[in-house]
Amino acid sequence: MMQTVEAAIDEQPSPNPLEAALLSEAALAEDWNRPEEDAAWLDLGQTG
Repeated sequence: MMQTVEAAIDEQPSPNPLEAALLSEAALAEDWNRPEEDAAWLDLGQTG
């Protein structure tokens, strides 16, 4: 399925490296927070 995204580009680069992490969090969470992903990491052991 194709998705169209509208964005505004700031001509000034952002010096805050945390901004990229915050912007990508939702996309990464969609892929990481799946039962298949949890199962793949079980063999590596869990702490906590």
